[in-house]
Amino acid sequence: MQIALLSDIHANVQALQSCLDDARTKGATRFVFLGDLVGYGADPGGVIDVIAQYVAEGAIAVRGNHDEAIYGSSIYMNDMAMSAINYAKRVLAPAQITFLQNLPMIVREDTCCFVHASAASPEKYSYVDSPTAAERCAGASELPHTFCGHVHEQRLYFAARGPRMTVFRPTPGVAVPVPAHRRWVALVGSVGQPRDHNPKAAYAIFDTEQVSITFCRVPYDHHAAAARIREVGLPESIAYRVESGI
Repeated sequence: MQIALLSDIHANVQALQSCLDDARTKGATRFVFLGDLVGYGADPGGVIDVIAQYVAEGAIAVRGNHDEAIYGSSIYMNDMAMSAINYAKRVLAPAQITFLQNLPMIVREDTCCFVHASAASPEKYSYVDSPTAAERCAGASELPHTFCGHVHEQRLYFAARGPRMTVFRPTPGVAVPVPAHRRWVALVGSVGQPRDHNPKAAYAIFDTEQVSITFCRVPYDHHAAAARIREVGLPESIAYRVESGI
């Protein structure tokens, strides 16, 4: 089975649709959304509606810090991020906000742990941005394969022997074996706001039969997504990030 792993969509419906189309073309039959469905972008309602339909059909979705900020705490967010949160609060319907409220923080299934930030205290939304942080995440996961977002870049951490983890920078489109006798922490990248100087949308596919992960990059009309951000009056800096991938 091919499982598509999509995170940090950030209200970018153009990027989301492109990644979903790409994943289905590659044979994905299961979908997991790793949080931050909203924030930054211009179409939070459109993104929620798409993902809610997938969840109704059996997909998994977990909560991100931007999702939680819609109805709860928005601590640690800068002015740019808060402007998008306040915009989303104005345009989202009550049922869409309720969908965000009902998202679980973490889901474990078979050999996989799905979480937005780190499996170690996921409610704190700490970043898996070092081998040490990856070790804590993998230890708390208690499963061979942990899939996260939050960092907006694609990385793969693994433990060859013992708890110590090593970071690997994957090549898009190249399958990486991730055998279950080792521990793996995969950061799948951001669909809606990549930050590695590449505006192409990012996601990953986990192949449960081959036990491999493929990191994917998908071109989409990021200029149209940026134009929508400007159209609804969100800060120019958000539009620039979508156009430039920073």
